[in-house]
Amino acid sequence: MSDADVVDSSRLRQHKATALKILVVAALYYATARLGLLQQLVRGQVTPLWPPTGIAVAALLLFGMRIWPGIAVGALVVNASIGPTVVSVLAIVVGNTVAPICSYLLLNRARFRNDLDRLQDALALIFLGALGPMMISATVGSSTLVLSGALPAGGFWPTWSVWWTGDAMGVMVVTPFLLVARRARWPHDVGLLIWAEAAALATCTLSVTYLVTNSASSSLLFLVFPFLVWASFRFERAGAAPCALGVSTLAILASGRMTGPFAHHDLLTNMVTLQAFNGTVSLTALLLTAVVTERNRTHEEIQRVCAQLADAVKRQETGGSRRAPPDA
Repeated sequence: MSDADVVDSSRLRQHKATALKILVVAALYYATARLGLLQQLVRGQVTPLWPPTGIAVAALLLFGMRIWPGIAVGALVVNASIGPTVVSVLAIVVGNTVAPICSYLLLNRARFRNDLDRLQDALALIFLGALGPMMISATVGSSTLVLSGALPAGGFWPTWSVWWTGDAMGVMVVTPFLLVARRARWPHDVGLLIWAEAAALATCTLSVTYLVTNSASSSLLFLVFPFLVWASFRFERAGAAPCALGVSTLAILASGRMTGPFAHHDLLTNMVTLQAFNGTVSLTALLLTAVVTERNRTHEEIQRVCAQLADAVKRQETGGSRRAPPDA
C-alpha cells in the first residue's frame, strides 16, 4: 500500500469517526430535549433547564467545531414537531446552534481547560459559556414566537427570561457533569471507606433535597449546601458535579409539580425561586470545587518541591562526607 493510500485510509477513518460523533450528539440532543420538554412551562417548548444546550457546549469543547451539524440536526428534529411555522423552526434552530458555538469560541479565546481545575475556568464557564451567549438563543427564540403570532407581545420578556435561564442552567449544570464524566476512570485503589462515604454523600444529598423541595418553607432549601461543600472538599469535581445535577433535577421536578416552596405561587415567582436556587447550587459547586482543586494542587506541588530539596540536600551532604579527608 502506497503512502497516498495510507493517508486516504486515515482520512476516511477520521471522517467516519466525525460522522459517528455528529450522529451521537444529534441523538443525545434529541433524547435529552424530549426529557426536558416534560417540564415545559411556556408554549410546550420553553423549560427551566434545557439539557441539550449543556450537551452541545460539552460536545464542542470535547470534539471541536466539526460536530456542530449534530447540534443543528438535533435542534431541527426537536423543534420540527413543536414550532409554529417552518420559518420559525429554522430561526429557532439557528439560535440554538449559534449560541453554543459562541460559547465554545469565547471559552477557547479565554483558554478554557476542560479539567475545570482552575477558578478562572469556572468563572469563564459561568459568564462566557452560560450567561452571555445564551442570550442569543433566548432572544432569537422569543422574538420568533412573538413575530409568528404564537406568543403575544406581552409574553416576550417572561418567555425570554425562562428561555435564557433554562439554557444557562443547562450549561452550568450539565456541561460540568459531562466534562467530569468524560475523564472519569474506575478507581481500583480506592478503599472501602471512601466508597461508603461516597454512597452516604449521594444518599444524604438526594434525600435532603427531596425533603426540602417538598417542604412548604423555602428557607429549608439552603440545607442542601452543606452537602455540596462536603462533595467539593472530599471528592472535588467528581463529587460536586453529579451532586449539583441531582439537586437541580429534583428541584425542577418539584417546581413542575408545584409542591413545597413552589406551591401556591404564580409562574414568575416559581421561576425566580427555582432559578435562584439552581444558580446558587451550580455556582457553589463550580467555584468551590475550583478553589479546592487549586489548593490541593498547590499543596501537592509544595510537597514535591520540598521532597526534591530534601533529596538534593541529602545527596550534597553524602557527597561532602565522602570527599572529606581522613583525620590525622
